[in-house]
Amino acid sequence: MIDYLYSRAPFNNMNKHFLDLNNFSKDDIDRILSNSIEMKSKGKSLKILEGKFLSLVFEKSSTRTRVSFEVAMAQLGGRASFLSVNDLQMGRGEPIEDTSKVLSSMVDGIVLRTLEHKTQIKFAENASVPIINGLSDRSHPCQLLADLLTFREEKGSIEGKKVAWCGDFNNVCFSYAQAAELLNFELSIACPKEFYPEDMKNYKNVSFTESISKAVEGSDLVSTDVWVSMGDENEADKRQKIFSHYQVNKEILDQAKPDVIFLHCLPAVRGQEISHNLLEDSRSYVWKQAENRLHAQKGLLVELLN
Repeated sequence: MIDYLYSRAPFNNMNKHFLDLNNFSKDDIDRILSNSIEMKSKGKSLKILEGKFLSLVFEKSSTRTRVSFEVAMAQLGGRASFLSVNDLQMGRGEPIEDTSKVLSSMVDGIVLRTLEHKTQIKFAENASVPIINGLSDRSHPCQLLADLLTFREEKGSIEGKKVAWCGDFNNVCFSYAQAAELLNFELSIACPKEFYPEDMKNYKNVSFTESISKAVEGSDLVSTDVWVSMGDENEADKRQKIFSHYQVNKEILDQAKPDVIFLHCLPAVRGQEISHNLLEDSRSYVWKQAENRLHAQKGLLVELLN
């Protein structure tokens, strides 16, 4: 695995891209979350981005990312247009660079959901408008904004807190690692040793363990994701066997702090990474977390497009 923890997205024509969480400073993140909370309190009809147009270009299926951006733009007074890669000439071989330049000439921002992160980088290198990573094989920074927003609303600042991640070191976990470095909290990752990232030396606030109990003990926040991400379907049987000891259930959650909050980015597979009734546990804030995708996107869009 290539270590991207300290990489930054390119800047073109003074446009700031959001390909990874660390494209923003700690102050930037704080401002986005504060604005998200304020706009959440003001209802559904704001005109902050009136006249702005957002293009959503997706290579992967989506529920929360697509709907949250479309609704966020509508509630902020702007408009959004969804295009799958099959709707574009990219699907017939038009270079990414050309597509980026053309779309940039017509819209005010582009959300990309791509199979490979290098597609995001190529788009950003050739764009004259902000590029937002709506998910790639490397990271999912928009999800982290929603998670951080949910934690702030319930517990306040995440600085100095302990966060446990249980399961695959996937794109969401990678964004948690970036958040730990940027916002100065402890991240304990429980996963099989064979899934540890190759280069761990840069993760000063991140630790790894094969023991889920050790990771969760004393945690303020526990999070997980599916064992089989999009693109890993051919390894489904292997992954389900390897990760079978990393299920988050009531007994595991009991080892965290009494006021722990549990998060899951969804979709969830009950009976695998979580027990069947965990989403209904009083410590689960998953439904609020899902709703906060909308409010976090508003904060992000105002930051980049206003």
